[in-house]
Amino acid sequence: MTQTPAFDKPKVELHVHLDGAIKPETILYYGRLRGVPLPADTVEKLQEIIGMDKPLSLPEFLEKFNYYMPAIAGCREAIKRIAYEFVEMKAKEGVVYVEVRYSPHLLANSKVEPIPWNQAEGDLTPDEVVALVSQGLQEGERDFGVKVRSILCCMRHQPNWSLEVVELCKKYRQQTVVAIDLAGDETLKGSSLFEGHVKAYEEAVKSDIHRTVHAGEVGSAEVVKEAVDVLQTERVGHGYHTLEDEALYNRLRQANMHFEVCPWSSYLTGAWKQGTEHAVIRFKNDKANYSLSTDDPLIFKSTLDTDYEMTKDMGFTEEEFKRLNINAAKSSFLLEHEKRELLDLLYKVYKMPPLASAGQHP
Repeated sequence: MTQTPAFDKPKVELHVHLDGAIKPETILYYGRLRGVPLPADTVEKLQEIIGMDKPLSLPEFLEKFNYYMPAIAGCREAIKRIAYEFVEMKAKEGVVYVEVRYSPHLLANSKVEPIPWNQAEGDLTPDEVVALVSQGLQEGERDFGVKVRSILCCMRHQPNWSLEVVELCKKYRQQTVVAIDLAGDETLKGSSLFEGHVKAYEEAVKSDIHRTVHAGEVGSAEVVKEAVDVLQTERVGHGYHTLEDEALYNRLRQANMHFEVCPWSSYLTGAWKQGTEHAVIRFKNDKANYSLSTDDPLIFKSTLDTDYEMTKDMGFTEEEFKRLNINAAKSSFLLEHEKRELLDLLYKVYKMPPLASAGQHP
């Protein structure tokens, strides 16, 4: 008997990584097909090795990708398939709108320096990766009825990739791409200020490309400040450590800054120490603008329900779940008319009056 999910109404998810949301079956299939060695040959064993049950450090967590990314990266069919299967996965979780993010360079094996995952050089460029992912997402959207958009990630340790990332955001803005992100190891001192990232974000502002940044997950409030003041981010990925700087937190709250909260992830990456009050409780109590997401469900062995279950155990109510999903829709990077459609849908199924829904979008 399956238990009822903590929140069984339509949901909006804004922070999930495509390469952290792949089906283990698909990894095994392409590992075998392409002759790429994997650490296990059954789904159960593979999940055991890739998955996490207890907190690890960020570098240990990032190490997990080395196990399975070589089976997917550089393969056109695999890349399109993981995008398609991702939409199917989200449909099963009751998600009506999702923004999925990934680094085009980490899935490529050509015109990328250095070539990731020790791959031999091939002929799949970051540009073509974006085309393939967009195709897979659009076919998934058609077949599973979930609205999907994508976000392209710059990587903190590779500022040399970032200008190409913003150009790809511009090129594919009609084909699912809605924003740019900065991901990777936040503990890399001053990485928000690396010239490549700063220039890419300046270009994004100029070209009207939406912006989000991973900040304040394991990094300090200072990283959040850089994301806001230097990169002009419109949303903060995680953002828990913003609370260490009360003035910054108040400023962002007054500006209606959206925090993309990933509760279960924050426990497993050590971003949140158990035994202390989770930042999301403060966000809830302050009626701040935030949402709930899975981050990397493959590695965290989770579904979106895991995050709702966890916050329900912290005392979150159905009313709060509705509020945060409305906020997620309002803070989404959809075009205005699409955003209104999404909000109308939520107000209807949540049986809420659309509180002056016009003109309320941040």
